[in-house]
Amino acid sequence: MFLPNSRYAKVATVETTTSTGEQVIALKLRRLTPVAGEPRMVEAGDRLDLLAHKVVNDATQFWHVADANTALDGRELTRAPGDSLDVPRS
Repeated sequence: MFLPNSRYAKVATVETTTSTGEQVIALKLRRLTPVAGEPRMVEAGDRLDLLAHKVVNDATQFWHVADANTALDGRELTRAPGDSLDVPRS
């Protein structure tokens, strides 16, 4: 269902019924594993995929940066230059 390097690759699914009676398969809540990161100041033009590429040479690992900062919307992490965010090395 998901690529092997997706943050959702190993998340369990559950079958449930919507309010309209439709049966659907949904992902269970994904628990975040605490990840330490190195503080980094946000610069103009920063994006999580670019940061992941700089640090671990894999832009698809951007979600590790979002997880390290417990962000629901990763775009918020780089919206304001001068803010600080944690960038994990692994």
